[in-house]
Amino acid sequence: MSVAVACIILLLCFLINLPIFLSVLVSLLIYFFMSGDISPLIAIQRIIGAGENVTLLAIPFFILLGNLLNYTGITRRMLKFTEVLSGHYPGGLAQSNVLLSTMMGGLSASNLADCAMLSKMLVPEMTKLGYGRAFSAAVTAAGSLITPIIPPGIALIIYGFVADVSIGKMFMAAIIPGLLCCVALMLTIYFLAKKRGYKPARSHGPTWCELWETGKGAFSALLLILVIIGGIRFGIFTPTEAGAVAVLFVIVIGTLFYREMSLKDIAASFLETARSTAGVMLIIMTCSALAWVLTNEQIAQNVAQTMTSISDNPYVFLLIVNAVLLILGMFIEGNAAIIVLVPLLMPTVKLLGIDPIHFGLVMILNLAIGCLTPPMGTVMFVATSITGVKITEFIREVLPLLAALILVLLMVTFIPALTTFLPGL
Repeated sequence: MSVAVACIILLLCFLINLPIFLSVLVSLLIYFFMSGDISPLIAIQRIIGAGENVTLLAIPFFILLGNLLNYTGITRRMLKFTEVLSGHYPGGLAQSNVLLSTMMGGLSASNLADCAMLSKMLVPEMTKLGYGRAFSAAVTAAGSLITPIIPPGIALIIYGFVADVSIGKMFMAAIIPGLLCCVALMLTIYFLAKKRGYKPARSHGPTWCELWETGKGAFSALLLILVIIGGIRFGIFTPTEAGAVAVLFVIVIGTLFYREMSLKDIAASFLETARSTAGVMLIIMTCSALAWVLTNEQIAQNVAQTMTSISDNPYVFLLIVNAVLLILGMFIEGNAAIIVLVPLLMPTVKLLGIDPIHFGLVMILNLAIGCLTPPMGTVMFVATSITGVKITEFIREVLPLLAALILVLLMVTFIPALTTFLPGL
């Protein structure tokens, strides 16, 4: 009875738009005070204990890395490189937008930060070239969803922590799905641009001279991605150490080589990182305590029994999970959903013989897509608030891009090799 009341309170808090960590905390306290036989001190212990895991140290490092990039000039150089690569296609600047998000995914680790930055940087330029403002915002928002999928996305780290699987393998598994999302969005933009008459940003394809000149500017970013993924893959350092090395690398590049970063910029990045990390950690800590409550109440076992009673076919189970997660993603922040749902679903995943790494990518891709849809899609709100686009106009323009992402989701769901091939090498 107490857990049912707590869940109802949680939903009511979500409906009145209370912050996620506060909503979960309120429902937790109500549960512990109603249950009687469990001390409320356990709630405090579970909340504090969740934040003491060493694995989570990777999160502030990668958030700091994304913040530092705004001051180094790396992003601007990468944009020039992507324009040379894709600017000659129909909808050239929109193509560059998606390609830049894919490359930035290996650096910024946050879809909201990526969406906010590119909405300010590229949407005004796209509208000057004749693209509709709503279309420009939709492309920027859809492209930013690649960020939590491409390593080192924060969602990959959190899933690895909760599901107790290798974060390095999660990083490797995410590469192919992330690239598939990029290709699907670029193809969709190509056909939309041909239909609407959006012209290329360049009159000719890339020349070797242009690739060399712009590639030199983007080389530091490409090298950084190789350092992060390659270092983890070959066991040179852990994901946490990779984040620290990447931060040091960016500070050296920005201050000594590009000379565009000052001590004031570094201090501002640390302050922004402290705020962002506090928000993420509060969600992780409170939701970890909630996940313990749901497990303690035997809800995980009940979910497993219900799922297997419907069908013991793993693909039917994944279809049901897809439908549920796409709906939940519209209402619940992705990282919070991972922390709460993984302990509930993992017993069924193991029972049906589904690879936890494959399931993790399916889950993350589902929740990423949910960020793009109403009523509470966080990426949708960021894009529309910065660009001044009405939500109805945004939804109309984002539908074809959403369809492309769902197609990739189905491919990843039914072709496990797309996620297991690289980790299995």
